[in-house]
Amino acid sequence: MMRLLPSTSLRLALAYAGLFIASSLLVVGLLWWRTAGYLDREIDAVILADTQAIADRFRDFGLAGAIETVSERAAAKRDQNAIYLLVMPDLTPVAGNLGAWPLQQIGTKAGWHQAAMVHQGQQRMTRLLSIDLPGGFHLLIGRDVQDRLAIRALVLQGLGWAAGAALLLALIGGLLLRRALLRRVETINRTAAAIVQGDLARRLPTRSSADEFDQLGNTINRMLEQIQQLIEGIRNVSNVLAHDLRTPIAELRTRLEELLRARPEPGRTFEEIEHVVADVDRVIGIFNALLRLAEIDSGVRRSGFRAIDPGELVRAAAELYSPAIEAKNIALTVSAEQRLLTNGDPELIAQAVANLLDNAVKYTPSHGAIAVKVAADPGGLAITVADSGPGMTEAEKARATERFYRGDVSRGTVGVGLGLSVVAAIAKLHGGALVLDDNRPGLVAALVIPTPALPAAVA
Repeated sequence: MMRLLPSTSLRLALAYAGLFIASSLLVVGLLWWRTAGYLDREIDAVILADTQAIADRFRDFGLAGAIETVSERAAAKRDQNAIYLLVMPDLTPVAGNLGAWPLQQIGTKAGWHQAAMVHQGQQRMTRLLSIDLPGGFHLLIGRDVQDRLAIRALVLQGLGWAAGAALLLALIGGLLLRRALLRRVETINRTAAAIVQGDLARRLPTRSSADEFDQLGNTINRMLEQIQQLIEGIRNVSNVLAHDLRTPIAELRTRLEELLRARPEPGRTFEEIEHVVADVDRVIGIFNALLRLAEIDSGVRRSGFRAIDPGELVRAAAELYSPAIEAKNIALTVSAEQRLLTNGDPELIAQAVANLLDNAVKYTPSHGAIAVKVAADPGGLAITVADSGPGMTEAEKARATERFYRGDVSRGTVGVGLGLSVVAAIAKLHGGALVLDDNRPGLVAALVIPTPALPAAVA
């Protein structure tokens, strides 16, 4: 029993049983109080009416009139359990259906009394009224209330049985509920234990009932998927980072070793130093990109959200890349709907647009075309960069946002494979997504932010 008491389900069942019993007692008690009060008032009214009638007869017609009235009422068949007794000052009976004054039960004091009376061979609880008449005479009139007490006993007995049945049902329901809950909880425990042991692919089973456990399971499963993605990302980053850093560091060491060994003239030395600086910049760029991704993934940058005009950010990014675009004779078009606002971090949105433009300029051939567009989207706002480059296959699109992933086309270009990963992370931070599509030829990369695009206030 002590093992069952800590069970939340059993405690809830017992609490509901206690609440049911208390509410039942309150309702039945109130009902009984009103009913009993009504019956008491009815009985008291009948006794008072009889008492007043006999007292009036005594006042108008003297003792003979009172005796006649008492005798008539005592002999009437309408109420076999009614008590009438008229006695002299020394309590000697004069008229009525009671053999003697119940001195031990009620004494001689006038007023209302309730006592067990033996009447017609039966002992029953009786409601009595004793009054004093002129000349020292005493009048006692009563009515049987034993039936009311029997009803009360039946009500209390019924409540007792109901309370016992409620407790029994609560225990049975609590045990069944505990069994069902423990089965679901045990499933969660087994899944959590498997995950702790390293099986990150395990998920909580859910049903189609969409109850609280299913909602909790779906939430935990989404959390586990996010954790698995982060851990897999860390693993991939560790592997790829070691691979990608090994090449520039190895080249750096080779160049420095060659400089130490050959000790060439100053001009050649400075050329090699330039290559060394480029290798160092590449390593620094990798670390900066990873730090930016870590900062975005942590959600710290949400504190910088404010109302921004993405059109201004797009025009500023296009102006920044205009020299590289002109150098390749690429036709650039920028279109942005006027006075559109969205909620976000301006630095991150600018970074995302710059990354998309950088990729577009990098892969668009000479005399190609790039189109940048900012427009309201059915889900909020879309910043689209379309180029006329080689585009991506469906397989490459599926992996394009993986960190350090580089497709076949990008093998011979400068980069570390983190540009689209940063854009995807920025989109996720803003509650949106990076959508990649075909431009035929080329690629369409759309940064979709689902927050509503609102008209900006006119200055």
